[in-house]
Amino acid sequence: MNKTRFSMLLLEPGEIYFEDYSCTMNIVNLQAAENAKQGRLKLCSKSLVFEPREWDNPLLKLHFKDCTDVDTIKTHDAGNLIIVRVRQYAEMLEENILAPYKFQYENKDFFFFLDFSSAEECLTQMQQLLRASTLHAPEHNSMIATILHSRYMRMVFDPIMMDDYTEKIVCEFQTEKISPLVRHHGKLALTPTTLYFQPFSNIENSPILKMKLDEITRIYKRRFLLRQVGLEIYSAEESTTPHLYLSFQCENDRDRVYQILEESPNMHLERVHVEEMTLQWQNGIVSNYDYLMYLNCLSDRSKNDLTQYPIFPWVVADYVSGSLDLENADTFRDLSKPMGALNPDRLEKLLERYHEMSDPKFLYGSHYSAPGLVLFYLVRKYPQYMLCLQNGRFDHPDRMFNSLKDVYNNCLKNMSDFKELVPEFYDTRAKGDFLVNIYDIDFGTRHDGSKVDNVNLPPWAKSPADFVIKLRQALESQYVSRYLHLWIDLIFGYKQRGEEAVKANNVFHHVCYEGSVDLDDIYDMNDRHALEVQIMEFGQVPKQLFTKPHVRRVIPEVAKQVCTKDYESNEYSLECVDTIWLHKEAVNCVLRKEDRIISVCKDGTLKVYDMVQRKQIRSVKLSSTPLSSCVMVDEHIVAVGSWDNDIYLYDVEYGRVVESFRAHDDSVNCLKWLPKEHLLISGGWDGVVRVWGNVRKTGQALRGLKAEFDHDGKVSTVAFRYRRRDLDIIAGTSDGDVYIWDYTTKELINKITVHSSPVTGVCLLCEDRIVTVSDGGDLNVTDLTVLNSVYQKHVSSTVTSLCCDGASVLWFGGSAGTLLQWNMTTVVQLSEQKAHDDLIRSIQFDSSSNTLITASDDKSIKVWQLTQRS
Repeated sequence: MNKTRFSMLLLEPGEIYFEDYSCTMNIVNLQAAENAKQGRLKLCSKSLVFEPREWDNPLLKLHFKDCTDVDTIKTHDAGNLIIVRVRQYAEMLEENILAPYKFQYENKDFFFFLDFSSAEECLTQMQQLLRASTLHAPEHNSMIATILHSRYMRMVFDPIMMDDYTEKIVCEFQTEKISPLVRHHGKLALTPTTLYFQPFSNIENSPILKMKLDEITRIYKRRFLLRQVGLEIYSAEESTTPHLYLSFQCENDRDRVYQILEESPNMHLERVHVEEMTLQWQNGIVSNYDYLMYLNCLSDRSKNDLTQYPIFPWVVADYVSGSLDLENADTFRDLSKPMGALNPDRLEKLLERYHEMSDPKFLYGSHYSAPGLVLFYLVRKYPQYMLCLQNGRFDHPDRMFNSLKDVYNNCLKNMSDFKELVPEFYDTRAKGDFLVNIYDIDFGTRHDGSKVDNVNLPPWAKSPADFVIKLRQALESQYVSRYLHLWIDLIFGYKQRGEEAVKANNVFHHVCYEGSVDLDDIYDMNDRHALEVQIMEFGQVPKQLFTKPHVRRVIPEVAKQVCTKDYESNEYSLECVDTIWLHKEAVNCVLRKEDRIISVCKDGTLKVYDMVQRKQIRSVKLSSTPLSSCVMVDEHIVAVGSWDNDIYLYDVEYGRVVESFRAHDDSVNCLKWLPKEHLLISGGWDGVVRVWGNVRKTGQALRGLKAEFDHDGKVSTVAFRYRRRDLDIIAGTSDGDVYIWDYTTKELINKITVHSSPVTGVCLLCEDRIVTVSDGGDLNVTDLTVLNSVYQKHVSSTVTSLCCDGASVLWFGGSAGTLLQWNMTTVVQLSEQKAHDDLIRSIQFDSSSNTLITASDDKSIKVWQLTQRS
């Protein structure tokens, strides 16, 4: 059986193929004449295409708009005959060679003798399409849509094609299968085990496409022509249908199918959250290439949609040197600016025009990615796409992609050329095949007499494969890795739109932004058609993924460490040098101030122990309820939190309460002192964190309330960090959440759900990373730049306290009085030892004496001398 040469790419973009008929074609009214050719007549929404059986003969394309008449001839010997009279026609694929179409500008009659079908039935459909061709584009599209819907309503899903006759169809939808420049109309049927797509026509190699639900790995909602109606489905590579891109009639239909698939018990989806992928990229686990492909996918860019083809940046700016120096910054393009802003002289002219415009303004009159721009690069690899897009013609030879140096220079200087690149420039697997005239196509001759053939490469590239390898090396280089986040901000991030886009000189026509136009709300057919054409030709800005500056990539050696501070990998041996028994009940908190140890107890007492005299020197009952926490706020003043909702200020030197004040509406649970700002942070079971500024001024504490922050759960622990010059307050709650507040603006920066049980301790490892422990025994390191975990581990049945040496070593109290020591540079447990007979409630590291102080529910306090191991 001969393989068909007909393809939907021989039609206009978006044109619909209905059906075909076996026939004999002649240019005279004789079926058996010498010039008669057997073949098939394709009925399409805008044209008739005759495909001869013999491959030497060209396919004939007869546009309905060029037809003067379509009729039958009623004679006794004419048989099943249809005559088509045209003013002009096109010949395609003569001798099966891919080349520009040959347009024959002459009046001609074509006689089609149908072998099996009824000429009268075929004529009715042809004349209907002929009438549609006389209408303006919007009315034509509306009429074709009506015809299509009528066919859909008559179409019945064929159950004989199903894998199992007992399968029950859950739902059916009219859909389109999307591929570059082509839309295959058909019916989607979904069963509990399989997804089926049955095309309206016989254009597909198979009469039905099948996807087993248990083989589907990924599904993405897609924006298609600025409408949220697309769904892209990926299955296992070895499956019969590894990929489907579908477009639905409306968003509700798409969402319903997505929900059914996502909730199906047979689905086993690969789920990678953007925060997780960003973190992996930041830490060097994911390459720049793979991360950009991921962001493109996430922002609705797909190789099946040329209006939203994946975007990659120009990274190399040197196309004239004999070698590519990746250590030289001058080799690279400035990734902090869009292509249109790289040339200051051109930018100045564009800005002059921009300021003279009325709203809505745009800086660039063309886009960095559009179907024509994508095919400009890929015409040698996909020439059939360019012929489809440009009505059977290639571009003028002097305007084609002939030289890397010329194209880059044009992108820098031309007032209407701002295009970026496509993934093929960095895909080493294809070896740069898009740069080679692999089909030996005659693209024409340039003004200097040279033929358009392979792309001229820069001197530093030995071959297309070498060119792509070196570009990939440049993409993965230290320089690009250091600045790629700036380009991501422009294309996918916070500088993509709004005021930040204006500041970054990154403003395009308003129609190309998601959300600026809702085609479903435009009822005027002419307006809607104009917008669809503009979207198709101009291009679309990707879906915005980030609204804050994107994190930068760090060098792999540092990024793979959980603690990024530049310290040695410390480890301490611990020797208990003193065990102190002062309290009658559990000791909740302890601290060391020079030679004195201050502790607070569950029975409401505060005690002071002198390590030189080795005896208790102060004892005071501050409250009838337990005391939860204590911090030094002055040379001799200790602040104590109590379950009676008060904070007590006690002078250790003189042995008296200086002041007490109602700090919360429920128990005060934790305290933290900021010596630089002289601020006291308190957290309570009322879910509030308060910041106090006058605690060292007698009688002024309540008047010194500087800030308060509300939380959903009880506040169990507090900390702080400096973000450059800004101060942030960090709070852990009984819900397992961590809140980060901007102290200056009083705004919530982030809320992160870290644990499933109460947070019992939080410690800052570096500016952007915190370690938290939970009542459930989990250790978690969170990167605050991407709001995701760098490291997670269950370390004990419970963790009750946490302390850091200010560098890389952590101690925390585990179950049954165990003391665990971890090194966060290497992320390993260094030691675990039995320190107390019950839970450790408090741990404090004293750097001046190099000691560790622990307090426990067993009523004891212990002093541990630390010795650093080599």
